[in-house]
Amino acid sequence: MAAEVWGRVAPGERGRAPHLFPFPSLEASLLKRSATVAAMSLVLALAAPAAAHAASPTRESSAAASSCSTWFVNSNGVNFRTGPGTGYRSVGLLYYPDSGTKVGETGSWVKLRLRYKSRTGLPAGTTAWVSKSYSNPCLPIDLT
Repeated sequence: MAAEVWGRVAPGERGRAPHLFPFPSLEASLLKRSATVAAMSLVLALAAPAAAHAASPTRESSAAASSCSTWFVNSNGVNFRTGPGTGYRSVGLLYYPDSGTKVGETGSWVKLRLRYKSRTGLPAGTTAWVSKSYSNPCLPIDLT
Protein backbone atom coordinates (compact mmCIF):
# COMPACT_ATOMS: atom_id res chain seq x y z
CA MET A 1 0.00 0.00 0.00
CA ALA A 2 1.54 3.28 -1.08
CA ALA A 3 2.01 6.10 1.40
CA GLU A 4 -0.49 8.89 0.99
CA VAL A 5 0.60 12.48 0.93
CA TRP A 6 -1.61 15.42 1.90
CA GLY A 7 -3.09 16.94 -1.28
CA ARG A 8 -0.89 15.00 -3.71
CA VAL A 9 -0.77 11.59 -5.30
CA ALA A 10 1.99 9.41 -3.93
CA PRO A 11 4.55 8.06 -6.41
CA GLY A 12 3.25 5.00 -8.21
CA GLU A 13 -0.38 6.05 -7.65
CA ARG A 14 -0.80 8.22 -10.74
CA GLY A 15 -4.18 6.71 -11.72
CA ARG A 16 -5.91 7.55 -8.43
CA ALA A 17 -7.41 10.85 -7.43
CA PRO A 18 -5.59 12.61 -4.59
CA HIS A 19 -7.03 12.39 -1.09
CA LEU A 20 -8.25 15.72 0.11
CA PHE A 21 -8.30 14.47 3.67
CA PRO A 22 -5.23 12.97 5.37
CA PHE A 23 -7.12 10.03 6.94
CA PRO A 24 -9.11 8.05 4.32
CA SER A 25 -10.97 5.87 6.84
CA LEU A 26 -12.12 8.93 8.78
CA GLU A 27 -13.09 10.60 5.51
CA ALA A 28 -15.27 7.59 4.60
CA SER A 29 -16.87 7.61 8.06
CA LEU A 30 -17.70 11.32 7.78
CA LEU A 31 -19.20 10.79 4.32
CA LYS A 32 -21.40 7.95 5.63
CA ARG A 33 -22.59 10.11 8.53
CA SER A 34 -23.36 13.00 6.19
CA ALA A 35 -25.39 10.69 3.95
CA THR A 36 -27.27 9.32 6.98
CA VAL A 37 -28.09 12.82 8.24
CA ALA A 38 -29.26 13.85 4.78
CA ALA A 39 -31.49 10.77 4.49
CA MET A 40 -32.99 11.35 7.95
CA SER A 41 -33.68 14.98 7.08
CA LEU A 42 -35.49 13.91 3.93
CA VAL A 43 -37.62 11.39 5.84
CA LEU A 44 -38.55 14.02 8.43
CA ALA A 45 -39.36 16.56 5.74
CA LEU A 46 -41.67 14.08 4.02
CA ALA A 47 -43.28 12.99 7.30
CA ALA A 48 -44.02 16.53 8.56
CA PRO A 49 -46.98 17.19 6.21
CA ALA A 50 -48.42 13.75 6.99
CA ALA A 51 -48.09 14.38 10.73
CA ALA A 52 -49.76 17.77 10.39
CA HIS A 53 -52.58 16.15 8.44
CA ALA A 54 -52.91 13.41 11.07
CA ALA A 55 -53.06 16.02 13.85
CA SER A 56 -56.33 17.38 12.43
CA PRO A 57 -58.38 14.21 11.89
CA THR A 58 -61.20 14.24 9.39
CA ARG A 59 -64.25 12.04 9.50
CA GLU A 60 -62.61 9.77 6.93
CA SER A 61 -59.38 9.27 8.93
CA SER A 62 -61.36 8.73 12.16
CA ALA A 63 -63.32 5.98 10.43
CA ALA A 64 -60.07 4.40 9.19
CA ALA A 65 -58.57 4.47 12.70
CA SER A 66 -61.60 2.75 14.22
CA SER A 67 -61.50 0.03 11.55
CA CYS A 68 -57.83 -0.76 12.17
CA SER A 69 -57.57 -4.34 13.39
CA THR A 70 -53.81 -4.67 14.06
CA TRP A 71 -52.58 -3.91 17.58
CA PHE A 72 -48.93 -3.72 18.69
CA VAL A 73 -47.49 -4.36 22.15
CA ASN A 74 -45.73 -1.18 23.33
CA SER A 75 -43.77 -2.61 26.25
CA ASN A 76 -41.76 -5.66 27.29
CA GLY A 77 -42.92 -8.55 29.49
CA VAL A 78 -46.64 -7.90 28.92
CA ASN A 79 -48.93 -10.69 30.17
CA PHE A 80 -51.04 -12.34 27.47
CA ARG A 81 -54.04 -13.55 29.50
CA THR A 82 -56.89 -16.05 29.13
CA GLY A 83 -59.46 -13.37 29.99
CA PRO A 84 -59.94 -9.59 30.21
CA GLY A 85 -58.47 -8.89 33.65
CA THR A 86 -55.49 -9.44 35.93
CA GLY A 87 -57.35 -12.28 37.68
CA TYR A 88 -57.00 -14.47 34.60
CA ARG A 89 -54.04 -16.79 34.01
CA SER A 90 -51.22 -15.63 31.73
CA VAL A 91 -50.52 -17.88 28.73
CA GLY A 92 -47.18 -16.17 28.14
CA LEU A 93 -45.40 -12.87 27.77
CA LEU A 94 -45.31 -10.48 24.83
CA TYR A 95 -42.48 -8.11 23.97
CA TYR A 96 -42.32 -5.04 21.76
CA PRO A 97 -43.06 -5.22 18.77
CA ASP A 98 -45.25 -8.38 18.98
CA SER A 99 -48.57 -7.77 17.23
CA GLY A 100 -51.95 -9.34 16.68
CA THR A 101 -55.30 -8.95 15.00
CA LYS A 102 -58.05 -7.60 17.23
CA VAL A 103 -60.83 -10.18 17.62
CA GLY A 104 -62.59 -8.71 20.65
CA GLU A 105 -62.68 -5.86 23.13
CA THR A 106 -64.00 -5.44 26.67
CA GLY A 107 -63.43 -2.23 28.62
CA SER A 108 -59.70 -1.58 28.87
CA TRP A 109 -58.75 -4.98 27.41
CA VAL A 110 -58.38 -6.15 23.82
CA LYS A 111 -58.43 -9.75 22.59
CA LEU A 112 -55.69 -10.45 20.04
CA ARG A 113 -54.83 -13.30 17.71
CA LEU A 114 -51.05 -13.30 17.21
CA ARG A 115 -50.09 -12.61 13.61
CA TYR A 116 -46.65 -14.21 13.94
CA LYS A 117 -44.74 -16.30 16.44
CA SER A 118 -44.05 -14.04 19.44
CA ARG A 119 -40.57 -13.17 20.64
CA THR A 120 -41.08 -15.59 23.56
CA GLY A 121 -42.18 -18.42 21.27
CA LEU A 122 -45.98 -18.29 21.50
CA PRO A 123 -47.21 -19.69 18.17
CA ALA A 124 -48.92 -17.56 15.53
CA GLY A 125 -52.67 -17.80 15.92
CA THR A 126 -52.59 -17.87 19.74
CA THR A 127 -55.58 -15.89 20.99
CA ALA A 128 -55.65 -14.15 24.38
CA TRP A 129 -56.22 -10.80 26.10
CA VAL A 130 -53.87 -7.86 26.68
CA SER A 131 -54.43 -4.59 28.51
CA LYS A 132 -54.91 -1.55 26.25
CA SER A 133 -52.43 0.34 28.43
CA TYR A 134 -49.69 -1.96 27.11
CA SER A 135 -50.78 -1.98 23.47
CA ASN A 136 -51.65 0.42 20.64
CA PRO A 137 -53.80 0.10 17.55
CA CYS A 138 -52.14 0.75 14.22
CA LEU A 139 -52.20 4.35 13.05
CA PRO A 140 -53.15 4.79 9.42
CA ILE A 141 -51.22 7.64 7.80
CA ASP A 142 -52.60 9.45 4.80
CA LEU A 143 -49.59 10.44 2.66
CA THR A 144 -51.61 12.48 0.15
